Amino acid sequence: MTRKRLPSALRASAYQKQWFAGLQKAAAEGQPIALVNADAPQEILRAMDIPYVVNQWWASVVSAKRMADRSLDALRERGFPDYSRQYDAVAFGAAQLPPEEAPWGGLPTPDFVIAETSGDSARKVFDLWAETGRTEFFAFERTSAVTVPSQWWELVPHHWEEAFGPARLDLMTAENWELVELLERRAGRKFELERLASVMDLVNEQAEWNRRTRDLLAATRPAPIGVHDIINSVMIPQWHRGTEWARDAARTLYHEVRDAVDRGDAVCPGEKARLMWIGRGLWFDMDIYSRFEREFGAVFVWSMYLALAADGYVRYGEDPMRTLAARFVGMTDQLYTPGWAEGWYVKEALNHGVDGVIHLVADDVPGAHFTTEALEAAGIPVLEVRANNADPRSTDPAAFSAAIGDFLAARVTPQDRVEHEERIQS
Repeated sequence: MTRKRLPSALRASAYQKQWFAGLQKAAAEGQPIALVNADAPQEILRAMDIPYVVNQWWASVVSAKRMADRSLDALRERGFPDYSRQYDAVAFGAAQLPPEEAPWGGLPTPDFVIAETSGDSARKVFDLWAETGRTEFFAFERTSAVTVPSQWWELVPHHWEEAFGPARLDLMTAENWELVELLERRAGRKFELERLASVMDLVNEQAEWNRRTRDLLAATRPAPIGVHDIINSVMIPQWHRGTEWARDAARTLYHEVRDAVDRGDAVCPGEKARLMWIGRGLWFDMDIYSRFEREFGAVFVWSMYLALAADGYVRYGEDPMRTLAARFVGMTDQLYTPGWAEGWYVKEALNHGVDGVIHLVADDVPGAHFTTEALEAAGIPVLEVRANNADPRSTDPAAFSAAIGDFLAARVTPQDRVEHEERIQS
């Protein structure tokens, strides 16, 4: 099933290609660039005018361009495992490909790689970049929560000190300053706290627009726009946080959704079921999100990307560097840590009125069972599926779709079960 893409998604994709070409040119001219993981404070780079590529975005491009297999093969050919931490490792594998074979001409060799050390395997993936001799790896520590705040999404915009505790914030704030020292020394750029404060203000504005969009979609029946249509409109601006372009893109997306609601648009006019996709995007098969609309009248109305953009990034505070630490120190908690994550997912599921959940469980995601258990306890049926979102070898597409279809027929839209079974038999 094809549908007209959102104008904001088309504009974002065009902007990203133009921006990436500019980054390649800057790198060729000798300007420093960085590869940064999604869990590391990109706003420091933004404030210092150091271009950066987000590792997860580049992995999604490689996977969507059907080059993940070849990139992982390149890892194996060099003696590295191709079956562990693929989402982290795909970018490094793609860097081994000839430029004419790599997506968009390939990622320039970064001067800096910045990531949180979320485990031994992840640390080793990023250590490989530093072995090239040109790249320096800056590793942030992963800290653990010792308390669980009630309804963290209401607490963290202003009361993040209470939510995360001073010890964790002290450590990451100190590490932020260490990163600044490294960048000033190696990149020859001057860091200004006032510039970081301006960047943080723009990020908060962007988050507030994303929150309006999320809340509007949660309240609208039937769904005017599905997950498949909105991911690019949300995620590309997320990787440009702290710019006026990104802030304006989030505002434009809200008005596009508002217009769709006012027109009475519907992804599926005969909507029978509203679905939630928990986990990372299945980048090598984005059509999965619209595949069940015709057969079951089932629409994916929720993904973590818009929801996290709404609840996970907004932070207000007097000290920009400590406030930035508060944005990133609890990101894993918010998405995955038992005691933190499951309450948020249940809140989002209830607010969006979902009838069922597809829960993508990756091998590096902790606490998935607690989220599934909490949703089931709230009366929302859940199907856990196992796959690596960046590695197409990790699942059989036909079996994957069949499992979701069986789940919808059996637990979400049982009135369609007979018709579904007849189709399978035929």
